[in-house]
Amino acid sequence: MIRVEHLTKFFDNVKVLDDISCTFERGKTNLIIGRSGSGKTVLLKSIVGLYEPTKGEIYYGDTGLTKLDFMQKKEIRKKIGMLFQGAALFDSATVEENVKFPLDMFTDMTHEEKLERVNFCLERVNVTNANHLFPSEISGGMKKRVGLARAIVLNPEYLFCDEPNSGLDPQTSVLIDQLIREITVEFQTTTIINTHDMNSVMGMGEKVIFIHNGRKVWEGSNKEILHSDNETLNDFIFANQMARELRKARTM
Repeated sequence: MIRVEHLTKFFDNVKVLDDISCTFERGKTNLIIGRSGSGKTVLLKSIVGLYEPTKGEIYYGDTGLTKLDFMQKKEIRKKIGMLFQGAALFDSATVEENVKFPLDMFTDMTHEEKLERVNFCLERVNVTNANHLFPSEISGGMKKRVGLARAIVLNPEYLFCDEPNSGLDPQTSVLIDQLIREITVEFQTTTIINTHDMNSVMGMGEKVIFIHNGRKVWEGSNKEILHSDNETLNDFIFANQMARELRKARTM
């Protein structure tokens, strides 16, 4: 479990996050949603530890992140898996080398043990016969699956996904969502997903935090979201529905 208490973040004199408190539960898909510029990416990066909060605290279990020194934070980061927006694979490395990279960085496993773990993770995300291919030789959807395999290769307690469906077609997006949900349940990770995709929200949003202008303005589940009387949230949902209809019309 991850707990955020009264998190505030300034960049220079601009307040980007304003007194956010929320809890992200283990074994569930926890989503942060909001418009571009709402602060959701800053919130995600603050939770990961890439940004230092101006005020407030982030707890991994009972451990306060901001109170840790460099080496203690490194131990926490070993328990974190990250799926980046563009998959962030190394272009000059093969699929196998990309997935193996965290094992090279953080473990003293033998080469054979690393390959066994790499192959297990690739099979888990349905990537086969691609170990020696380079990122330029695989599709966008496969890149995301390879990125997910790399994110789980250390068997993390915490999984962070930044816009995992960005740039993907609807069918592939659904497959990525299903994989993230299955892995969350299977490995009982605390999974936090940053997205503006309402299909993802309705498909796997067990816990949803809506951020608007740097503040948390709604919290609930995908079952509750359509019955909300929060006007700002409803405007966000309507805008997403309109955007989907426009994209659909352009492809017809």
